[in-house]
Order: sequence, then C-alpha cells, then structure tokens
Amino acid sequence: MAKAEDVQRYRTNLQGEVDGAALYGVLAEAESDPNLAAVYRKLASVESAHAQFWRGHLDDKGVHGVKLAPSFRARALSWLATRFGPSFVLPAIAAGEARDVDAYDNQPEAVAGGLPTDERSHARVIGAAASTGRGLSGPSVATLEGRHRGGGGNSLRAAVLGANDGLVSNLSLVMGVAGAATSAHTILLTGIAGLVAGSCSMAMGEWLSVNSARELYKKQIATEAAELEQSPEEEQEELVLIYQAKGLPEAEAKVLAERLLADKTSALDTLVREELGIDPDALGGSASGAAAASFLLFAFGAIFPVAPFLFLSGWPALIASLALSGLALVGIGTTTSLFTGRGVVFSASRQLLIGYAAAAITFVIGRLVGASLTG
Repeated sequence: MAKAEDVQRYRTNLQGEVDGAALYGVLAEAESDPNLAAVYRKLASVESAHAQFWRGHLDDKGVHGVKLAPSFRARALSWLATRFGPSFVLPAIAAGEARDVDAYDNQPEAVAGGLPTDERSHARVIGAAASTGRGLSGPSVATLEGRHRGGGGNSLRAAVLGANDGLVSNLSLVMGVAGAATSAHTILLTGIAGLVAGSCSMAMGEWLSVNSARELYKKQIATEAAELEQSPEEEQEELVLIYQAKGLPEAEAKVLAERLLADKTSALDTLVREELGIDPDALGGSASGAAAASFLLFAFGAIFPVAPFLFLSGWPALIASLALSGLALVGIGTTTSLFTGRGVVFSASRQLLIGYAAAAITFVIGRLVGASLTG
C-alpha cells in the first residue's frame, strides 16, 4: 500500500522537474547564442530524466500515468523569456535554483539516483549565466533596476518594485487625505500631485544614480588605463592571478595574459572587465532611459488609487479606490512569486496585507489630524 506522504513528496518533486524541463526548453528556443542554447537544452534533458525518475517511483507506489502541466511560475517565466529574452528571467531562475539546491539532500531515493549532484551543477551553471554580461546586460538592467539594483536583483524585480512604490505610497497618501474627511476634489488633486511629484522624484533620483555610476566607471577606467601605461608588468601579473583564480594553470594563465596585453586597446578592455567587473560598452546604461522607465513605473502604480476619484465621490470613490488598489496589490504579489519562489496565494495575500495596513495607518492619522484641526 502506497504511503501517502511518499506519494505527495514524489509528486512535488515531479512538478519541480516538469517545470525545469519546460522552462529550460523555452530558454533554449529563445536564446540566440547557439552555445548557450545547447547548455539550456542539456539542462532540459537532465530535468526530463529526473521527471521520469520520479514517475518511476510513483509507479512503484501504485500511482500510474501521472501527467503534470508546468506550474503558473514556470509558464509565466517562460512567457517573459519568450517576450523579453532569457536574460530578463535568468536571475529569478538562478535564485530558485540556489534556493532548492539542497532539496534532495535528505531524500534517500534522490541521493541513490545522484540527483543532488545534478541539482548543484544546475545551480552553478545558471548562477554563472546570470552573473555574466550575457545573462544580465548592463543597459537592459539599468533601464529598469535603478535604486533596486543590488542584492541579486533583476529587471523583472525592479519593474515590480517600481510599480509597488507608486501604488503603496499614493494609496497611503489618498487614504490619509480621505481620513481627514476632505472633498473628493481635494483627494483627487492630492492624488494627482502625489503621482506627479513621486514620479518626478523617482526619475530624478534614477537619473542621478545612473549618471553617478557612469562617472565613477569612467574614472575607474581612466585609472586603469594610466596604470596599464605606467606599469604594464604589474597589470599582467594581476591578470595572471585572476585567470589562475578562475582555474587556469599558471603557465596557461601567463600565455593568455601576454597575448591579451600585446594590444593596448584589447588589454584595457580585458582589464576593465576582469579586474573591475565593468562592461565598458554599457557603463550602467542610459541615464535618460532609466529615468523615463522609473517615472513610468511609479506613475503606473500610483494611478490605481486615484482613478476612481475621477468618476466617483464620497464613500463609493473610497471603496472603489481600495478595491482597485487591492487588485493591483494582488497582481504585484503574484508577480513577486516569480522571483521569490513563494506560493502565489501567500505572496498575493502578503502584498495585500502590507498595502492595506499602510493605507489604514495613514487613514487613521488623517482622521485624527483632521479632527484636531476642525475641533
């Protein structure tokens, strides 16, 4: 008789492998680089073999013919990869692989089948792809990332956070003013002012952030060029050490370094990329493009709490604003599940709770302040 807990565990494992096979297959189709596409096809093949492994264990438990479709997260990431390219979703995939890297360590069936080793290999491969210029190109990320650039972020996450900033901040502003029992006209005017002011602030901050980064990169490149001119031997030795750290034998590292440094232009390009981790062709992306993206993302989120006051007034407008903002919060929470790996219901509920909590706090403060001013 099949053990229910084992069957459920096998189904969960099977779902993960089905998702991985489908997602890597889509990445292979969307990837323009034939070498990377071959890597993704290999990963998809291994995931498919793992899926068959778990189907075999389900058969052993008397559960036959299990067919699972890719999950919502896998389908959503696949669509984004097809629409925007693999680099757009690689960081989210890498984060998921890193999070699940030890998922099989305490499962005896998986250990016997060698699955933990495969999973660690996949995590390393995808992590490497996500950390390179091919995986995360400077211009495409900088256009959307902005202030949310750090901590393993990516353009998908940055877009969601930008819209969330506008939504939660303007919802709180609108509810605070509504709590003071002001007119619908005043609430609308305040909401629009908050949308414009917040969007402009985000855009200006983004422009300054990217420009500052570009200026810093240019200074670092100029310093590297001066050092290459004044002390080429020391720069060559640094490059040898870098290549040794990456796994090349010392003799091969020296030959490669000498070959690269023979041409000053290519030498500087190589040193900037290898020592400083800077892509000289990108330099953090376009400041104006980043500013425009930040403005639009914030404004997109901020419009939801304000829109009902264009057509309604009083409590109907307030309720409609909360309902529309709630739907947007659920949408944002659902999207965050793509790169956090948490369940859709949990992510959406958490986002809704946080947004409504902020709105409730500002509403109460607005009501207290309004009462004190009128009293």
